[in-house]
Amino acid sequence: MRHNQPHKIIPSPPILMGGEGRVRGVSHGKYPHPPAADAAGPSLSRKRERGFRPFWAAVLLATVLWGGHALAQQFPDRKPIEMTVMFGAGSAADVTARQLADGMEKALGTPVPVVNRTGGGGAAGYSHVATQKPDGYSIIWNSNSISTNYHSGILPFDYTAFDPVARVSVEIPALAVKGDGPFATLADLVDRAKKTPGRVRIGNSGFGSHTHFAAAALFGAAGAQVIDVPFGAGQAVTNLLGGRIEGAVQLPAAFVAHVKNGSLRVLAGLGSERDPILPDVPTAREQGYGLALDMWRGIAVPKGTPKPVIAALEAAIHKTVTTPGFAEAGEKIGFTPAFLPADEFGKLIAKDDIQLAQIMADLGLKKN
Repeated sequence: MRHNQPHKIIPSPPILMGGEGRVRGVSHGKYPHPPAADAAGPSLSRKRERGFRPFWAAVLLATVLWGGHALAQQFPDRKPIEMTVMFGAGSAADVTARQLADGMEKALGTPVPVVNRTGGGGAAGYSHVATQKPDGYSIIWNSNSISTNYHSGILPFDYTAFDPVARVSVEIPALAVKGDGPFATLADLVDRAKKTPGRVRIGNSGFGSHTHFAAAALFGAAGAQVIDVPFGAGQAVTNLLGGRIEGAVQLPAAFVAHVKNGSLRVLAGLGSERDPILPDVPTAREQGYGLALDMWRGIAVPKGTPKPVIAALEAAIHKTVTTPGFAEAGEKIGFTPAFLPADEFGKLIAKDDIQLAQIMADLGLKKN
């Protein structure tokens, strides 16, 4: 058992000043006294210290740059990159994502498996990826739904929980009516809606869907009151053909076959440009209605993913999206390849978020 012992105080040797300011009682052979400062300027040690600062700063910068370069060279190190898709297997969004994943596998030389995580209008997928390690091995096939999910209160976080990698494709919602109906132009339909408020029925793909917001934004911009009718998958077109609604807003792939056989007429595209799938259909903006609400899809990663990793993913996406095969897939599935790099994609997401927040507030759907 140890007992506390009183501390012994060892007296220091007397310090006496000698000639030329030297300290007596201390060996100057082993521990030389530092030279006195030059009255005309800083000491030699300070000069050396200042001289070394730029050197070590350069070394540090080179280390950081080389570390980023090495990380980019190492990624993906033959490890699988899991792509989360928030839609069911076989859906247009899923098929498009798989086309992208196949191309990225070839460009990166590593597997890119697609995992369908459905539920909550995309909330399940977003929530999963947002909590993954930000190392580039967990990516999400995202869309405008990140904003609608957040502003509707489904998600507790917004688009800033992710870093953008690249936009991949665009799908432009379109408004169609029956081919043998009374509406030859968008102005005809808007005029009817204004004359009979709350009587014109416009179908969409579901409450809170992109087509719902696009329809609401269009008729809101036109100053017309309509009834928004939500339907399940594929049912909006069926009900339009059956005459149970006056119009429907859908992504263009849902209309193409019916436009070709004359059973449907597309009055307007609701995007920033004409859709290559329906090149003869003017946009709502061209017809005097200030609206552009493209449905974009792209890739994002958890916030904090290293920039060299994002750059490697972006390069693989660019290589895939710009191939003829991807464009051919777009014609079959109903999307337009529309690559945007990370910086521009991030600006687009932020801009769309503001627009969607306003639309949802106007509809009384905004909670966040």
